[in-house]
Order: sequence, then C-alpha cells, then structure tokens
Amino acid sequence: MLSFFSKNKEIILKAPFEGEIVDIEEVSDPVFSSKMLGDGVAIKPTSNRAVAPCDGEITQIFPTNHAFGITTKEGLEILVHIGIDTVNLKGEGFKRLVEVGTNVKKGTEIIEVDLDYINQSGKDSITPIVITNMDQVERIDKNLNNREEILKIEIKK
Repeated sequence: MLSFFSKNKEIILKAPFEGEIVDIEEVSDPVFSSKMLGDGVAIKPTSNRAVAPCDGEITQIFPTNHAFGITTKEGLEILVHIGIDTVNLKGEGFKRLVEVGTNVKKGTEIIEVDLDYINQSGKDSITPIVITNMDQVERIDKNLNNREEILKIEIKK
C-alpha cells in the first residue's frame, strides 16, 4: 500500500566546539536549564573557535559577540550562547569571524573565543546550544557522546 504521508525533515546539529557535551539541565543559568528559551544541550568547550552547528544563515550575532543565532533553510532557529554571564565581558575575549546575513556550512568558524580570559574573568564558559522555536519541532534526540551529532531534530511538516 502506498503512503501519501511524507517523512518529517530531520536536521542534525554538530557541536560548535570541541569539549564535553552535557544536558542543558546541567547549565547553572536557570534561563537555559529550565528550557525557558528552548531545548538543547550544552558543551564545556576546550577549543577556541565556535563553528556553525549546521548549514544555515547567521541571523544574529550579539554586539558583544558572545552569542549567535543561525537559521536553517527549513526555518529551525538555533542559538549558540558562549558562556554564562559573558555579556558582562562587553566583547572582551570574543572576535567575530563572519557577519549577520552570511550563509554558512556546518563547521564554518563563526566566533573566536579566548577561553583563558573567560575563565580568568570568573565566568563559566559552558555553551548552551538551544532550539529557540520549539513549536516547529516534532521530536528532539540528544546525543551526549557524539560531537558530530549532538542533536537530531525532526521538524514538523
């Protein structure tokens, strides 16, 4: 029997940094751990360049360069927030490598980060990766053991 129902679109996100991947609920900031902004995972970075977790358009880079948003062609919106309370560093320790409106491929370098500076400033470098438009998500699978596939997101039809 033929089915006329198409399978939902699946998007796979890779880790934006090298490092340990942890559940979003382990982030010390309740805005992230309570999933107020959306669901996802976090990474404790050991590398100094944040890369695009997927193909898409850079739709936002905060003026302080501590966070960026990327939107996939399917409309999935992802926020990569580098560190907790790092907005208070006023851009110190962060260098923008691309501009808003740039179309990027998975793995494109977006922000250069001075992890030593962040840590010496008393800030936590843990980086939440959050789906901010969860209303578009049918299912989300987290993989804390594979940095090439940290999140598998099934988009609603």
